Amino acid sequence: AHLVEPLGVRLAFVTGSISSAVRPQLLEALKSGDIDIAIGTHALFSDDVSFKNLELIIIDEQQRFGVLQRIALYKKGHVPDFLMMTATPIPRSLALTFFGDMEVSTIRHLPPGRKPVTTHLANESRRDSVYEFTRKKLKEGQQAYFVYPVISESDRLGLRDAESMAEHLSKKIFPEFKVGILHSRLNDDAKMDVMSRFSEGEISVLVATTVVEVGVDVPNATVMVVEHAERFGLSALHQLRGRIGRGDLQGYCFFVYSKDITEEGRMRLKALYETNDSFAIAEEDLKIRGPGNMFGAEQSGDLQLRIADMRSDFDLLKKARNDAFRIIEDDPSLNSPDNRVIRQVLDRANPYSDK
Repeated sequence: AHLVEPLGVRLAFVTGSISSAVRPQLLEALKSGDIDIAIGTHALFSDDVSFKNLELIIIDEQQRFGVLQRIALYKKGHVPDFLMMTATPIPRSLALTFFGDMEVSTIRHLPPGRKPVTTHLANESRRDSVYEFTRKKLKEGQQAYFVYPVISESDRLGLRDAESMAEHLSKKIFPEFKVGILHSRLNDDAKMDVMSRFSEGEISVLVATTVVEVGVDVPNATVMVVEHAERFGLSALHQLRGRIGRGDLQGYCFFVYSKDITEEGRMRLKALYETNDSFAIAEEDLKIRGPGNMFGAEQSGDLQLRIADMRSDFDLLKKARNDAFRIIEDDPSLNSPDNRVIRQVLDRANPYSDK
């Protein structure tokens, strides 16, 4: 707000927690055009939110929103421009880039001073070694995350859970350090209190679920331990890894996996171990899960093509897309002898062609 308001730009913040006394006035301001920029949460998708002239939509953390949600927001404008930002593109979005329906810009360089996170894959039998490494970093004054797939023991199916492990880590593993816990069942005030204490260094070890996947920035946190890592998706694991190494200190991520890991689980962890590149990880995710439905809401799964298979033919399709763009750039009308056959095929396939 402090950046745009001096320029006369009117800005509003839209969330589901806005009081009933204020909400009608805010909605009317959006509808009448008295607000230039609306920044908000899922509340912007609500049916009662409308805009006078919606021209640009920017969605951050795109992987956390469904297709129908994005369409609902898109329909609130008249063919608005759409910018989606993410560190981990979902398979469907990546597939759309191959069909030319989405242009891509990438930022491949880390911010100045940051170092690539060192990733380790650890069988659960090596858990004590992971604890020992973490203790070493804690003694150096650094902090750590421990992430679990479920909140409580009643939720689990033979899984370690956040609540019982927070107690175990506090009493048995790191008794000399302060251990905190963060999960979705805590109220907002409790969440803010825990994160504030962790950010200020009062808490050394934060036990959590995937609520720390986005929006958490603690430069002094250098260790991320994800238990039962095989049960998380590639996107979630890459996002979790991104919570560390956010300062000038080296970050270390440990994906701890169970002995009964599936082959698909191994493929996901192998992809993360081999690269920190978001697009390379997204491409591997597409190969593993499939692209989903280009004309529906499914964001992963098989795309039923007659000949091509986006999983097994991924590299070929990627090359075909690049070749198609090169051909159109060099010969937009497809009039050259080399491209005349392509023009004829397209004309036959296009019922609106004047040829």
